[in-house]
Amino acid sequence: MSAVLIGITVNGEEHTLTEEVSVRQLLDRLRLPEKGIALAVDGAVFPKARWDESVQKGWEIEVLTAVQGG
Repeated sequence: MSAVLIGITVNGEEHTLTEEVSVRQLLDRLRLPEKGIALAVDGAVFPKARWDESVQKGWEIEVLTAVQGG
């Protein structure tokens, strides 16, 4: 049985996962906070209600943080 390899990109940086993980688990592994951020997957908003779904091969994930000011 061969290992699962899932290639993804997070904020322009390539990552290879060796096991299936949820979006929430990925954020934890990358030491990214769950609060105060928004996610986009392949250019579309990825709602927090879906963060327990598994990360899929080839996803391009952008982690966006709110910035105060005007």
